This record gives sequence, C-alpha cells and structure tokens, in this order.
Amino acid sequence: MARDAIRFWRNGQPIEVSGFHPRTTLLDYLRLQERRVGTKEGCAEGDCGACTVALGRFRDGRVHYEPVNACILLLGQVDGADVVTVEDLARNGELHPVQSAMVAHHGSQCGFCTPGIVMSLFTLYQEAERPLSREQINDALAGNLCRCTGYRPIVEAALDVCSREPDEHWQQAVAKLIVAGQLLEIGPQIHRDDIFVGNAGRFFAAPGSVEALAELYLAHPDSTLVAGCTDVGLWITKGLAEVDKIIWLGRVEDFDEIIDAGDDLIIGAGATHAAAMPHLHAIDPDLGELMRRFGSAQVRASGTVGGNIANGSPIGDLAPALIALGSEITLQRGRLDRDGATRKIPLESFFIAYRQQDRRPGEFVSLIWLPKLKSGEVFRAYKVSKRFDEDISAVMGAFRFTLDGRRIAQARIAFGGMAGIPKRALETEAALAGVSLDDPSRWGEAMAAVARDYQPLDDHRASAAYRMTVARNLVFKALSETASGETRATRIVGRREAMEAAE
Repeated sequence: MARDAIRFWRNGQPIEVSGFHPRTTLLDYLRLQERRVGTKEGCAEGDCGACTVALGRFRDGRVHYEPVNACILLLGQVDGADVVTVEDLARNGELHPVQSAMVAHHGSQCGFCTPGIVMSLFTLYQEAERPLSREQINDALAGNLCRCTGYRPIVEAALDVCSREPDEHWQQAVAKLIVAGQLLEIGPQIHRDDIFVGNAGRFFAAPGSVEALAELYLAHPDSTLVAGCTDVGLWITKGLAEVDKIIWLGRVEDFDEIIDAGDDLIIGAGATHAAAMPHLHAIDPDLGELMRRFGSAQVRASGTVGGNIANGSPIGDLAPALIALGSEITLQRGRLDRDGATRKIPLESFFIAYRQQDRRPGEFVSLIWLPKLKSGEVFRAYKVSKRFDEDISAVMGAFRFTLDGRRIAQARIAFGGMAGIPKRALETEAALAGVSLDDPSRWGEAMAAVARDYQPLDDHRASAAYRMTVARNLVFKALSETASGETRATRIVGRREAMEAAE
C-alpha cells in the first residue's frame, strides 16, 4: 500500500503533510502554512534566488545540504529531506556564522535578497572543501541576484566564513536522529515505499521503484513526469497550468545511478546535473564548463539529465553536446517483468519537432548512454548567451572531430537554438570531411553550409541573422582551437584564469 502523506524534517521534528494539491510549491507551504516569511518570492521562476532554502538528504553516511529554489520546487519533492530556512540558522539568540559574516562585512542592505544569499552561503559553508577561491564563491552565488550592495561585501563575507571549518551543529543534530532510528524511517534512500496523495483524477505520486513508476505511468499516461521541476515549475508559477497529475521521479530507486562502463558513461535519467557534472568534466573540460554554466547551483541540485532531454527544449544546453558525442537513450514502457519493453535509440532521433519527441504513451526515458572520447577525437562546446552565468542560450554549438593526423576524417556537429529541436548540422559535417586543419581556406565552405542546415527564428533572445552569424563563427572557432590546440586565447574563462595565474 502506498502512503498518502509526505514526511520531512523541520528543526529536528518530523512533519507529515497529506491532502495537499499536487501543484503546491514549497515556497507557498512555507509562507502560507508555516508563516515562515523570511523566504521571499522574487521572480517565481528560479532565477533570482530570493526563495533559496537548503535541503539535507542522507547519503554516503551523512546528510548533505544543497540549495534549491523553493518557488519552483513542489512540496511533495521534500519527502525525506531536512528542510532548512533562514529562520532556522540562529541558535539560542546567536547568529549563524554565515549571518554574522554578512553583518560584519555589510553584505545586506534592503534585505529582500539576503535570506536567499545566506542560504546559498550556508550550503557552501557546510559542504565545500577548504580553501575556497573567489571563483568558487562567485559560482555558488550565480543564482542569487542582489540589486543593492553589489557582490563585493557578500563575497568578502563568504571568503571570511568559509575559511573556517563548518559548525558541527547540523551534523550532530541529524546524527541524533539517525541513532534514534527516526531518519531511517522516512529517508527516501532507505525506505522505498510508494507515495500517492490524492485520487485517480488529481494526485501527487512518488513511486519508489522503476516497476511502480512504469505501472503507474502506463495507467496514467496523461500524467506529468517531474524530476527537478526546474521547467514544470514555471508552467505552474508563470503559465498557471492546470497540472493535476504529477509523478515525481526523485524517489525511484537507482534511477539516479551513474555507471562508468569503460568506453561509455551510463547516466540514470534521475541523476541531477550536480551529480553528473564531475563525470562529464572527466570526459572533456568543455562538458564540465558547460555544466558549470548550466543554470545556478540551485538548478543543478534539482534538475536532472533525463529531465533536460525529455523536456525537448530547442535551447536545452545538454542535448546538442550529447548528440555531437553520439549518445543514445533507453526508453521503457510498462513493467519489464510483466510484458513491458525497452528500446534504445540515438538521441538525435528522439527529437521530432518543437516539443515533440519519439515517446509513446506511458513511455519514459530511463538511461542515457554517453560514449567517451577515443584516441584522435576532439570535442568542443560553446554556449552563447546574453549573461555569462545562469542564462538561457541564444546559440549552443557542440563539435566532435575525429582526426587522421591533421585531417578531419569525420565531424559530428549539433546546435541548439538554431531550430525547433536540437539538431545535427549534416551539411556542415559533410563539408568538413577530409578538410585539413592547416588549410583555413577550406573552412569557409563548412561555415557557408550552416545556412543549408538551419533556418533560425527571430525571438526575444536573438535575431535569426545573429544566430546564423554566431553559428558560422563557432564553426571557425572550433576549427581554430582544434588546429592550434589552444583555448585560452579564445575563451573568456581562459583569459580570466591566465590573468589569475599571472598574479
């Protein structure tokens, strides 16, 4: 029997909530039910960070705290977590070290954004390895907008407090719960029961196994599958969508597993971007940098690799990179122990048209198969956006070249933002076959071929002409970097690191 309530922790006390509407967000619960109004609503779309809270989950023998955007996180998604808000940090009338550092360094003015900044720094303070660089702190704060102080005093506060070892209060408090056996009773990593809150017409469900997921989704193919809710959350807060049947994938056992299988990296669809990031970086630093700029720390902690693909967005950053690398996905429909089936298809074949995928009713993405680079293969990926950090791409280009000496034996190229789907540049690939890296006069043919591959649209992010120019230039940039083996001179990040090294 599935339980009809979610359970989580608040200040060391177990909380059980039932009968909630499936679209209820964590922010609404905190502000309207608990009246914990320190957590603010700013953008209501996961961009400004004013609503940031910390979720602690038990894994690898301890509780790990991560920042999340409460405005687009569903209440049901906190099952089994320790939910920490800005009101919870001070103890016995004394501020938390992060709060004290913010005061000492004058890091707050109006205070609207401050609670979210404090919570982002709280997770950094709890989890980051020492010592911390200014760049690591800037990255942790990329999802928090402050319009008053500027960031210097905030960063100085972080450099100060994160130079010390973290306060053990949080781990000690949770350790007491573990010893008492209370955390084991509700921790989703340990107790994999199913959750079903509602009725057949409107529900929030969180299956605990792939079998339960497959059975439930086959019975309710009109349900919305939610992993991190970083996109569906906007349907609710901005589009006011009537999403009445929600199946959350965050409790499905082993759905987030990442396996190094030698020549392939196999990523479970439920793996978060934060979890996948080091594995992707190991394949190529460009993948690591792409993931670092993939939203904010809050988005990476919630959003998943499978969700980014199944969403089918034409401007999703990850799909073009995976297509260029030749990735495949596994789709499952029904329980495999009861006439269910899986099929494995190239990722590029999954995308049919704008927001349309090759996915049958009741079928879901279960695995992503990512080939590692082989000897003689070179990978390049570029994200072009209005803001460098935490922004949606105008154009995203990914390139994999197979080299025979100084000659391109084969090219795989994919772009996002250039069509209604992430799409390969087949004409451009053909134009590069056999081209020498030492003969730039031939590169223009490939650059011109981009116009035969794509007819981009005008929208608020970029004009069609701008996108076409950028895509052509990225072809040249990828070839130039491959020919020289040098990226520092052509990258913003490379120049910044070079200047830091010179200092």
